Amino acid sequence: MAEGNPRATRAAIHLLLVDALNLIRRVYAAQPGEDGPQRAAEARESSCLSLRRALREAGPTHAVVIFEGSGTTWRHAAFAGYKAGHKPMPEALQHALPTFREAFAEMGVPSFDTPGAEADDVIATLAAKVAVAGGKATILSTDKVFQQLVSPSIRVRDHFQKRDFGRQKVIERFGVPPSQLVDLLGLAGDSTNAIRGVPGIGLKTGAQLISDFGSLDWTLAAAAGDSELDEDLPAIRPRLADKLVEHADEARLAQSLVRLQTDLELGLRLSTLRYTRRTRN
Repeated sequence: MAEGNPRATRAAIHLLLVDALNLIRRVYAAQPGEDGPQRAAEARESSCLSLRRALREAGPTHAVVIFEGSGTTWRHAAFAGYKAGHKPMPEALQHALPTFREAFAEMGVPSFDTPGAEADDVIATLAAKVAVAGGKATILSTDKVFQQLVSPSIRVRDHFQKRDFGRQKVIERFGVPPSQLVDLLGLAGDSTNAIRGVPGIGLKTGAQLISDFGSLDWTLAAAAGDSELDEDLPAIRPRLADKLVEHADEARLAQSLVRLQTDLELGLRLSTLRYTRRTRN
């Protein structure tokens, strides 16, 4: 991912990563009228306006719009119900997606996708690589799963609410820091993607358990009566403990499904993502 420059210059890198369908589908849903080419065209114009605003507000040195890769992913193989219930993309919008890419490219922002990989994992990998190289990344998405990545080098921005998520905001929203979000969602699940956790455990109860025991593994160990745990740790109510033991496998599966991959081999050079502001015609 590095451009080959000295590390001292990498600190100036600020990569804006746009979750393409999170932006486009929300914009499309907000457009009035029947599904069709005209609505898709209006959504394209509005998406470009949104991207322009994001570029202006973030002031990145590099930018890219990440689309979903074609084909199924390892998550579908691991859990057949993954994303069950998602509304299919309107046909007119599906056909128009190449024109969105073209419009973004005319603004100086390329689009990218990896076959067989989810956009979420591509975004996570790029953000992590930039952070390791000493740069910063802004992820433009309302998807809560990205908040597990939040760090001094990575922020998540809700473009529509004009709200940034740093560590403290994540804690205020979920009751746990970013590093424990996958453990929390292992217990509470992620209804957006039809990922089941432990039935009856929501974010509040899950956050309390993770805060008490430090991780999903230790929470499940405590529920199972692991004798190696510190005796001073709080006891789990018997009915709750039974539920945790009964659904331990589902919790571990949910945890693995919501954990983003940050080590994909993308074959993408950062130099191709450099952003140079272009004036409108």
